Amino acid sequence: MCTVPGPTKNLVILGSTGSIGTQALEVAEQAGYRIVGLAAARQVDLLEQQIRKYRPDMAVMYDESAAAELRKRVADLPVWVMGGMDGLCQLATMSDADMVLNSVVGMVGLRPTLAAVNAGKHVALANKETLVAGGAFVMDAVRRTGVKLLPVDSEHSAIFQCLQGCPPQRRIQRLILTASGGPFFGRSIAELEHVTLADALKHPNWSMGQKITIDSATMMNKGLELIEAAWLFGMTPDKIDIVVHRESIIHSLVEYDDNAVLAQLGTPDMRVPIQYALTYPDRLPCPARQLRLEDWKNLTFYAPDNEAFPAMNLARSALTMGGLYPAALNAANEVAVGAFIAGRIGFTAITRLAAEALEMSLPTPASVEDVFAADSEVRKRTRRRIDTMK
Repeated sequence: MCTVPGPTKNLVILGSTGSIGTQALEVAEQAGYRIVGLAAARQVDLLEQQIRKYRPDMAVMYDESAAAELRKRVADLPVWVMGGMDGLCQLATMSDADMVLNSVVGMVGLRPTLAAVNAGKHVALANKETLVAGGAFVMDAVRRTGVKLLPVDSEHSAIFQCLQGCPPQRRIQRLILTASGGPFFGRSIAELEHVTLADALKHPNWSMGQKITIDSATMMNKGLELIEAAWLFGMTPDKIDIVVHRESIIHSLVEYDDNAVLAQLGTPDMRVPIQYALTYPDRLPCPARQLRLEDWKNLTFYAPDNEAFPAMNLARSALTMGGLYPAALNAANEVAVGAFIAGRIGFTAITRLAAEALEMSLPTPASVEDVFAADSEVRKRTRRRIDTMK
């Protein structure tokens, strides 16, 4: 358990009922931080429990009907309850907040991230779609306001940790993202045609929500992480590699110009990157299990199978194409994953639908509103396409 509290911080957690959010609450409590705001999509029961335990000043349910129900349930408490996107953005800009941890799932995370950054709030980012879809606009706002944008994903946190103390000229030759390979490592395209939702949700190393677990199974998650890494660390696609590392002990690596490679290692536990983002630049004791290399014996590494799992190359292509294409890829993937979860399409159709989004003719974005417009249009087209599929 964490026994040495850091400086007091007031935190807002967006997505507090999800896997990252619940672990962030645990980390924040152990560090002695105050929770001033909480947000969730529609899990009223759990958010009510969190409100009664942490006593935030404000809470938001993205689903308006869930917000109405929550408002009734916590009427005995001095908490302001709001709903919808307006609520998320108001929560992200609370005057008392020092930092906003954004762990909501999907494109819905972009507006609150921009709102927080523009309000001068430091952001701990676990919502990769923020940078996949709106990277240029988010990073421009970060530079303009001077806030810290701290990665929470284990891979990006690993790179960020390996960059501490790098020379002023950076001297980075290559970033290496590690991938677990998901539940279908080693399977052919033909074998993937008939996998089920239950099969796809059996991640070998991590406990995550449905959407991100399916993305890990298609390896689109790693493709989206490639795009996110490019924005976070100012790297071009050709300077970012992916290697499959089944044990998830090495979380990612940085190769410098002298061919020295630094890696960040640890047992698979999201509390470590969450805590580092919240306490940076300090480090505190953490309840994560200590890594003992002798317990693992062997660590394995493989080149990714881009034939069976083309999503990574789709993401690389979208990043190279630039403009609205990463947002289009993300939008199509979100809709396709939802359709797979609903039993409307097969597993391999997810990536095929994402690929079709890159065939669209898209304008050069002039503002972040163009990103939302493209997102909406791609979602409509992808849904129509799904309606035509058997």
